[in-house]
Amino acid sequence: MGKKIACLMTDMFEDVEYTDPAKQYQEAGHEVVTIEKESGKEVTGKNGDAKVKIDKGIDDVKPDDFDALFLPGGFSPDQLRADERFVKFAKHFMDEKKPVFAICHGPQLLITAKTLEGRKATGFTSIAVDMEYAGVDFQDKEVVVCGDQLVTSRNPDDIPAFNRESLALLG
Repeated sequence: MGKKIACLMTDMFEDVEYTDPAKQYQEAGHEVVTIEKESGKEVTGKNGDAKVKIDKGIDDVKPDDFDALFLPGGFSPDQLRADERFVKFAKHFMDEKKPVFAICHGPQLLITAKTLEGRKATGFTSIAVDMEYAGVDFQDKEVVVCGDQLVTSRNPDDIPAFNRESLALLG
């Protein structure tokens, strides 16, 4: 039975950090639901390679309806964390111990949600200090799995490891 994965994203996401994992999740039988401020909108990756039609607006979804959370990187997470609705949505998954997959700048949303203290994680080089200030045991590795909940990676080169561990957690 496939899992339902919420993907929080907006313009300027890191193209391949969405397209590659989303494709892998879908090929494994899971559903990826893209969520932004409004449904039907088309968002564009920062490299201009990927255009994604948004499935749902943040006000039309409840975190309870999903089994896991996927946070691609790029400039998208930094924009989304300025909106309390996305922060609360992400916080729910961490609080409820549901699987969370965050790559590159994805952990920025989790920092703002104040949910990373005491956890092992990684992220893009430029947010390493932010993560350490947030109480993270920061590890510069291609993929870090914390408990049976949080999967984080640093950059596009780490996607194969990120996908492998994410899919393992989804079962």
